[in-house]
Amino acid sequence: MPTPSAASRVSSPLPDLIAQRGNTEDYPENTLPALRSALELGARHLQFDVQLTADRRPVLLNDASLKRMAGLERNALEMSWRELVEVTVTEPERFGDRFSDIGVPMLAQAVSVISTHPSVTAFIEIKRASLRVFGAEVAVSRICDVLKPVARQCVLVSRDLTAIHKVRQLSPYRVGWILSEYSSLSALKCEALVPDYLLCEYELLTNTVAQLWRGPWRWAIHNVTSPETAARLAARGARLVGTTSLRTVLREFRNARAG
Repeated sequence: MPTPSAASRVSSPLPDLIAQRGNTEDYPENTLPALRSALELGARHLQFDVQLTADRRPVLLNDASLKRMAGLERNALEMSWRELVEVTVTEPERFGDRFSDIGVPMLAQAVSVISTHPSVTAFIEIKRASLRVFGAEVAVSRICDVLKPVARQCVLVSRDLTAIHKVRQLSPYRVGWILSEYSSLSALKCEALVPDYLLCEYELLTNTVAQLWRGPWRWAIHNVTSPETAARLAARGARLVGTTSLRTVLREFRNARAG
């Protein structure tokens, strides 16, 4: 008899997918084409990263350094927006010279994209590098101001607890805490914080974690690559899973649900 396919072996309900940094299989991460493509593929949840330029303009970048994304030995946090707008982000190690006209997006441009899809939820990560350079109050207030037109659709997330508290102090946005470790100390902090979402990389979870911490929050587990893993996480309490292989995983999810 034929071996059952991966899709047919998934019997548990699957959680919803988050497109981490957009459709990064086909486009450089955290760019407008990556976000638009993810939405065209049917993503209902997006995640992207935000840093500040030297003149405190929120832009979509994961790394402060432009080495990986643009092949430049420059620090984006030390550049003005006028300087940064001249930079093309091609992710040369992944895409070579395939892209030559994609730039670093302003957060306001991402807001315009999100506003055309009112049912989409966006998880916006406030990066620690910008928090260290500009301080939590400046970074949070700048980002919150730009997001106002789509505030209902946004969840502001960070690994930095000070930033999360500042979001709550300055705005009505939903918040999420990104765990750096899955530990009893983190659990205590979580109970004190009571975020709307808890986010965690799949690699931090061990097979001994039978059930994710229960609470009023929703769990989102990142770096998931298969329906089987997603189903196991859903059984442990995850409502959402994130992936950087959106096109592939979305196809497998659809096959699993159809099977």
